[in-house]
This record gives sequence, C-alpha cells and structure tokens, in this order.
Amino acid sequence: MRIKLYSDNNDPKQIQRIVSALQDGEIIIIPTDTTYVLACNALKERAVERICQLKQINPARHPLTIVCYDISAISEYARVSTPTYKLIKRNLPGLFTFILPGLSKLPKIFRSKKNHEVGIRMPKQANTQEVLRNFAGPLMTTSIPQDEDEEEYLTDPELIDEKWGSRVSLVVDGGKIQLKQSTIVDCTDEEPVIVRQGDGILKL
Repeated sequence: MRIKLYSDNNDPKQIQRIVSALQDGEIIIIPTDTTYVLACNALKERAVERICQLKQINPARHPLTIVCYDISAISEYARVSTPTYKLIKRNLPGLFTFILPGLSKLPKIFRSKKNHEVGIRMPKQANTQEVLRNFAGPLMTTSIPQDEDEEEYLTDPELIDEKWGSRVSLVVDGGKIQLKQSTIVDCTDEEPVIVRQGDGILKL
C-alpha cells in the first residue's frame, strides 16, 4: 500500500494509518532528508530484527540507528553529555547521524554491539516529522538495500513501491527526493569525530 503525503494539510486518517502500522510492529518505508528508508517502531524488537534480516545487518558489528522527533526524545534513548547536547542542538534537525552510547530503554538488540552504540537522527523532512510527532516514539531506520545502478529506487516512491510494496506494510509517498548522504559523527568519546563526511557540514 502506498500513502501519499504532502508538506502540510494531510488527512489525519492517513497519518493515523501510518502510526497504527508502526504501533502494530509493522515495517514501512518513509522519506528522510537523505533517502527513503525502511522504518519500524524502535521499541518492537521483532520488527527491528525483521529489518536487520531484510538489510542483512549484523547488529553486533554495526550500530543501529533510531530517528527521534526532538532532542528531549534523544536523551531518553542515548546518553548525552552537556557538550554533546550543545553540538546536537546546533546541528539537528539536519543531515547528520550522531553515534552515542545507547540506554537500556531500547530493546536488547540495540545492545548487541559491545559498547552499546546507537546512531541518532532527526530529519527535517516534513512527512517524517509529522509521523514522528503523532507516533510519539522512536523509529529504527536503515536505507533500502540497492544495487549501485539503482539510485532511483531510493528516491522515487513509485519505483520503491513497485519493488518493495509486497515486502513492507506500506510506503509513505512524500514525492521524489534528491539523494544525499548524512554526515556520521562519533560522540562516544570526549571529542566528536567525523566518521563519514556527507552533505551535512558540522557546526562545532
């Protein structure tokens, strides 16, 4: 199923259909600032496991990423020092993934990695923000698996629905987007370290 959303004035019933799917532990595809992503309720461990299987992610080797609506929500699921809080506040929402020490409020699968790291994102994308505001919880997200020559299958919701519609509960259609890459910043030590320079320019 594909649900079309706009930048504003969306039908509340459509938003509720998306929120209900997430509450029920279903997997959806939703747009972000960088690409369309697989997403689920981060607090439903079985849903997170299903996404890891779809993407062939080993959570013991790669930190999982959650998307939060605001900074206060981030502090519920990750340990945020005062300097890191200030850094995040200067740069989010935006094209960044901050790696932080995860807290036990997240399911056990997030603690598979030895040091319990978790990636944190807060996109500006209007559709994602609206869903997060109504869902009132974190989403676990990861980019859609793709071949190198299939960039349009990350940015065009019609093509994404054609390829993935039968494997997820619904595709949130926010229109075609421009493919970008988030900048990954490791904040698990005292000084932040840019692990991958993407389109986000970090304000220190």
